[in-house]
Amino acid sequence: MTPPPVIVFDVNETLSDMAPLARRFTDLGAPAHLAPLWFASVLRDAFALTAAGASERFAVIADAQVRTVLHDVAVDRDPDAAVAHVLEGFAALDVHADVVDGVRALRAAGFRLATLSNGATEVAETLLSRAGIREHFDRVLSVEDAGVWKPAPGSYAYAARELGVDRSELVLVAVHPWDVDGAARAGCGSAYLDRTARPYPAHLRRPDHVVTSVGALAGALAD
Repeated sequence: MTPPPVIVFDVNETLSDMAPLARRFTDLGAPAHLAPLWFASVLRDAFALTAAGASERFAVIADAQVRTVLHDVAVDRDPDAAVAHVLEGFAALDVHADVVDGVRALRAAGFRLATLSNGATEVAETLLSRAGIREHFDRVLSVEDAGVWKPAPGSYAYAARELGVDRSELVLVAVHPWDVDGAARAGCGSAYLDRTARPYPAHLRRPDHVVTSVGALAGALAD
């Protein structure tokens, strides 16, 4: 009998609800739309470094990009305090409403669970522990230990090695089409977690599964 796949979750936005970060920017007197711009800028620079054969920790890029997006904004405190306020909010995020019950259902159904984040292991550990679901995950992994960011193939290969399985035995779950595409091109299974009903980009590889909540994964993977 073929064992069930190991489900590997992306963390930022897939498990964590990043909507409260907008308040961190408005606290400073900055517009709320700078929150998603900041996160997109972090990913942009990380992807550029990866394409150039380099790498840097999430925290380092995140710090620099807070300073960049706030450069032309008259914030109500000094730059170091403003950066700290945003990054402290990032570390204090909670999971989406569907995550806790969904994770418990997957574990009850016999799936092994892990995470693979472009952020720090410590942030993911704190997020899962705060939600009371850390015990359901075999491993909490970060690309910082892989030496290359997702969606580079080496990041998914690193996760497979750490979990002791072939890449084909992994199913990467993410809200980001670029992550889903990267996993598919690396030889992994893939599941797109579509919470926003936005069209999936036609130029990227289609996911093996499309679900609208974590709880729907068990049924999708059983089909």
